[in-house]
Amino acid sequence: MKTYPRILTIAGSDSGGGAGIQADLKTFAALGTFAMTAITAITAQNTLGVTAIQGLPPDIIGAQIDAVFEDIGVDAVKIGMLHAPQIVRVVADRLRKYRPRFIILDPVMVATSGAKLIENETISVLMSDLFPLADLVTPNLDELVILSGGASITTPDQMETAARGLLKTRCKAVLAKGGHLSGDSLTDIYVSTTQTRRMNSPRIESNNLHGTGCTLSSAIAAYCGLGESLTDAITQARAFVREAIAQGADVKTGHGHGPLNHGWGPRVMQKNS
Repeated sequence: MKTYPRILTIAGSDSGGGAGIQADLKTFAALGTFAMTAITAITAQNTLGVTAIQGLPPDIIGAQIDAVFEDIGVDAVKIGMLHAPQIVRVVADRLRKYRPRFIILDPVMVATSGAKLIENETISVLMSDLFPLADLVTPNLDELVILSGGASITTPDQMETAARGLLKTRCKAVLAKGGHLSGDSLTDIYVSTTQTRRMNSPRIESNNLHGTGCTLSSAIAAYCGLGESLTDAITQARAFVREAIAQGADVKTGHGHGPLNHGWGPRVMQKNS
């Protein structure tokens, strides 16, 4: 029997639909994969910001993960918002148990609006318990500063140095996202123990960038689940996100930072032999 490429997102819900679980589901569907969820928190959120966060009980989060792995199976996992230490621990426990082939970790800490989405004590637990399980960690510039100890990062060279420092946590690779650097060019930097790649592209001017990081990490997970290597998945995911930004740049959704156009070119659901 054939199976669909099965992608699980473990993340928080965005009631405004632009980021979090909602962005993940839209991305998985657009790329022709079967989407599954383990919701970690409910946020009251729109294009203007986050007004409330309610975490789910850790045992319910663990039960969601168990339900998916024990019946349907998982080809790749994307991890997003884990705002409390006990949530990080239960997710790490389940991933050590089930050992999925790909784990893409987006260390969500701050929303596009500037709202903080993680408790301070969670950061060290995230790095000690989950980073060693991750095939790829995808921090943006603000998250990279926090994870690397708070030193200012204003250049691609500094980004690369900070990303390399994260390899000491025993994660296999880091994709440092340079969207918050100034300039007309956007630089993302991939580092692993064996490779360094700088990926440059022209910046697309848009007010609709809410959920960009969620979408990128989800697209990487989806492409991995479709059978691509990690580096090829990154290349294709970056192209998908760039087009989603471009196709949504002239649309007004809400009164703040709007979402991407995830549905710019949907694919038919794929089937694996």
